[in-house]
Amino acid sequence: MTSAMTIEAPVLDHPDPKTLAEEVLMSLKYRVGKDTTVATPYDWLTASIKVVRDRIVDHWIQATKEAYDQQEKRVYYLSLEFLIGRLMRDAFSNLGLMENMREALSSLGVDLDLIAGLEPDAALGNG
Repeated sequence: MTSAMTIEAPVLDHPDPKTLAEEVLMSLKYRVGKDTTVATPYDWLTASIKVVRDRIVDHWIQATKEAYDQQEKRVYYLSLEFLIGRLMRDAFSNLGLMENMREALSSLGVDLDLIAGLEPDAALGNG
C-alpha cells in the first residue's frame, strides 16, 4: 500500500521574525520534543538550526541531483588540518537571516549569542 504524502517545503526567502519564531517553536516541539517550559539552551540551538536547514534542504538536494544527473565530477578532500569551526552564525548570515533570527529568538526569551556559543566546533582533533 503506497500513498502519496504532500509536504509543503519552506521557501528560501527572508521571513519576518514572527514567522521564524513560530517555526522555531514548531521545531522545538516536534523535532526536539520539548516545550518552552523545559527547553534547555541546547534545545533552542537545535531547534533554530533545524529551521534554517529546512529552508535550504530542497535547494541542496536539487543541486546534488543535478550534479549526479549531469555526471559532473566531484572532489573529495580529506585533511586533518582543515578546521571549519562553528557554522550556525555563518549560515544565518549567509542566508540573510541573522537579524531576523536574533529578533525571533529574543521574542521567545532566547539569546542568540548564548546558544551560538553552545554549538560544537566541527574541527576534528581540535583540543
